[in-house]
Amino acid sequence: MNEPGLQVLMDQRTFEARVPGAPGWVQRHWETFEGGILGRRNETPFPCFFAAESLRAGEPLFTVCPSMDDPEHLLQLGETLQEYLATYEDHADRASLVTFFAPSAVPLSEREWHEALWHILQFLHVHDPEPWPADIPTDPDTETWEFSYAGEPMFPTCRAPFYEQRKSRYCPVGLEITFQPRTLFETVGVTAETEFGQRAREVIQDRLRGYDGHPPHPHLGDWGVDGDREWHQYMLPEDDEQAPDSCPIRVTREHPKVPVANVTPSRGRRTLVS
Repeated sequence: MNEPGLQVLMDQRTFEARVPGAPGWVQRHWETFEGGILGRRNETPFPCFFAAESLRAGEPLFTVCPSMDDPEHLLQLGETLQEYLATYEDHADRASLVTFFAPSAVPLSEREWHEALWHILQFLHVHDPEPWPADIPTDPDTETWEFSYAGEPMFPTCRAPFYEQRKSRYCPVGLEITFQPRTLFETVGVTAETEFGQRAREVIQDRLRGYDGHPPHPHLGDWGVDGDREWHQYMLPEDDEQAPDSCPIRVTREHPKVPVANVTPSRGRRTLVS
């Protein structure tokens, strides 16, 4: 952790120290992220109070990815994600991984932002260093499916530039993915089967109504609850016509899917391009 550069796993203090010397889009990412999570809108604090408390405590881990489709940079992201999964439990109970992606060179439609997210997740799956977890189904149209990497089920939630109504999901710079392992929710005790988790969901949904000025999205639900689907929630749609009707990722238990030599990039690929 905290090796030189920005395409590495960094604790919050290290990331903040490197932001002033980073490309402008990295600086803007941090400013809008911090302002959104810790600020207020419509006199309402950010809906996810766990995210705000964690950021104030300096618990999240960070990384930067200069491209949403360049294989070399996505391989590096996969390596950083592996390192995160191996160390986050020793860092903090609420240590999610916040990933800032470089802005698109051209404006993208909502449909294209969905495509960008699922391209990234599909790439990570194809280059996964570990088999798909035995207890997680491969069919996304089940209540217990969720994206998994390096043997860890997780919830990758996104913010992106296309959001106009749901400002809690808005990032004006580019794609932002926060990876949160399932064990993180279990450790904090906010799963659907706990009373604390149910109360937390009520608070978050109440804040969503004030912060966004709209009722919570109908796709919002809980993992493992009959009728709920996890994949819908990674990037909530604003325009249903531009959102995928079915989960775009194709998951198999075949492993490895690519030659082992191509799974892990070398350390020389850590330098950020401006």
